Amino acid sequence: MKDTPLDLSRLMAMDARQAMRLLQRVREASLAGDRPPVAPRPVIGASWQRVRRLGVSPDRQSGRAVLAPEELEHHRRTSALGEVMRGISDGLTGIADASLQILVVCDAQGRVLWREGNTRVLRRADGISLAEGAVWSERMTGTNAIGTALAARVPVQVHSAEHFVRPLTPWTCAAAPVHDPRDGRLLGVVDVSGPASGFHPTTLALVTSVARLAESGLRERHLRAVERLRAVAAPILCRVGGRAVAVDTHGWTAAVTGMAPVDRLPLPKSLRPGRLWLPSLGMCAVEPLPGGWLLTVEEEPPPDAPRRVVLDLSRPRRWSVTVSGAAGSWARELTPRHAELLYVLAARREGRSAAELAADVFGDPTRTVTVRAEMSRVRRHLAGVLAHRPYRFSEEIEVEVVRPAHPADLLPHSTAPAVAADRVRGGCEA
Repeated sequence: MKDTPLDLSRLMAMDARQAMRLLQRVREASLAGDRPPVAPRPVIGASWQRVRRLGVSPDRQSGRAVLAPEELEHHRRTSALGEVMRGISDGLTGIADASLQILVVCDAQGRVLWREGNTRVLRRADGISLAEGAVWSERMTGTNAIGTALAARVPVQVHSAEHFVRPLTPWTCAAAPVHDPRDGRLLGVVDVSGPASGFHPTTLALVTSVARLAESGLRERHLRAVERLRAVAAPILCRVGGRAVAVDTHGWTAAVTGMAPVDRLPLPKSLRPGRLWLPSLGMCAVEPLPGGWLLTVEEEPPPDAPRRVVLDLSRPRRWSVTVSGAAGSWARELTPRHAELLYVLAARREGRSAAELAADVFGDPTRTVTVRAEMSRVRRHLAGVLAHRPYRFSEEIEVEVVRPAHPADLLPHSTAPAVAADRVRGGCEA
């Protein structure tokens, strides 16, 4: 097997039939456990390994779960992607139609919420259940641009026999994830799919650009909402004695009094009126505002309040950190990158420099700027828990890491060298 894996530009340079035959040989050899003529692309090889572990059959889709009409409508109404669907449609539907392809927009679970495009291709898509309400996660349909982009959290193009399930090999597809700019949460993917004869490597760049435009549209909507909250909160804060802050439902600061402003405060997922302890503020009174919350600080945060941190990595893509102390506890879900960083620091309590963390996470010790930016975001959420120079958990903090039952499921989509090494070793003790 050649060391250099396939890439899209090489496939494009081939005759279409020649490229499809080569991909078919790579797929069949890989699935049979034989030596393929050339290595599959890394993102495809990693996906094939995942779906084999999931027990997906290469000869048929594992299932075609379809939402009932009322469920589909509910998911459309509650998805933030609905707020920017017009922009997505304007950016891609015409191009997809002209190139005999279709636009597909899915939520974070791979459920198809909308699809538009060429009528003839839409009918063909019905034959593989690429229909509104169907689920296109890797667990249901194997390697495909929608499910693989959701699993890997990166833009992905899957062509012909790169699909794991045989009935999908006559298709080509390109998908890019869309994240909520307010909290980094994965909202879903934008996808363009069609017959394999319509393959072109620039499709991925186009889909990625439209996904970024969708995120930009959500960001603009968010900024306008924060401005409206600021207008409501400003006169209220003028009457508050002491320290208080008005935040939106995602913790972004709209107005503040009696304290230094911060961009965002970490809030628990289910916030209610009453009293709440936050690591960065202490005990607060919580009152609702239109579009957000008013947090009034009741006492100075005890300097030794945080005592214990639990880093829970046991649930697939539902990683969280819980901080507890004398005054209470607080929990927050983690992005994939922040889960990687905290895992490395929990496993290496002596601390890591920016260069060492860059090597641990990116395999490149020169990426210190990226590491410092990410650690700055993490430390805003974990005040009093993380120290720096070097980056580390404070010595007085007890840290527990809850790992998945199977070592291979430890941050399974992470390519961080430190995480990959621990997966091979079966995890290391924090």
